[in-house]
Amino acid sequence: MRFFSARPPSRRQAREVVADGAVLPVSVVESARATRLTLRIVPGGKALKVTIPPHVSDKQVDQFIARNQNWIATRIARIPDPVEADSGALVPYLGIEHRIIHLDRLRGVVEAREVAGEPALLVPGEPSRVAGKLAAFLKARAREQLNLAVDRHCRSLGVRARTIRITDTTSRWGSCSTTRTLSFSWRIIMAPPEVLDYLAAHEVAHLREMNHSQAFWDLVRDICPQMERHKSWLRRNGAKLHSIRLD
Repeated sequence: MRFFSARPPSRRQAREVVADGAVLPVSVVESARATRLTLRIVPGGKALKVTIPPHVSDKQVDQFIARNQNWIATRIARIPDPVEADSGALVPYLGIEHRIIHLDRLRGVVEAREVAGEPALLVPGEPSRVAGKLAAFLKARAREQLNLAVDRHCRSLGVRARTIRITDTTSRWGSCSTTRTLSFSWRIIMAPPEVLDYLAAHEVAHLREMNHSQAFWDLVRDICPQMERHKSWLRRNGAKLHSIRLD
């Protein structure tokens, strides 16, 4: 694996790491709350993010990345190969693998049901539109389930979200803006329902604590007692959800 940085390096200049044959952009984010340098692989394994405390030099950033080259290479190598959402492929939905079955009819909606004892997603329409119709189905179900989960947790904490956005970001699973807008990756609908519920609880808690302090985590734990288990599931399986190609 090789690491490249412009000379002289700057946080505003592009950094790249070559790992497992892929060129990955590296973003460096300075945070006043950070107490040490941290490195994270963006969900999907297409980029890296380094968070640093204020006043860390560019040389220190480059040295930190270089020291973690083996870790980066190992983690990137573990990322699942992309899965094309074609008829016959297996994709997760609500935490369960479903077989995609293309129906030879032009009209109708996508259905999730059991076929010959196997969970399946039945997709009608033109063969070339299977992935698009399946993506639309998953996004709609994600919005439906996230709306319910957010509403439930908002009532528990006595807060209100301004709006809920469904996106396909690879940088994070969810976010809460200062305008009280909650954003979620629709791919969370492929995770078990309790993991989706944890993600909703996490972002709703930010409406009370716009940080990741101990008070914030205590708040999340209050409304989602099994949060550590669900966080762990997302860390272990998140890359697989991002490996499904539905574009």
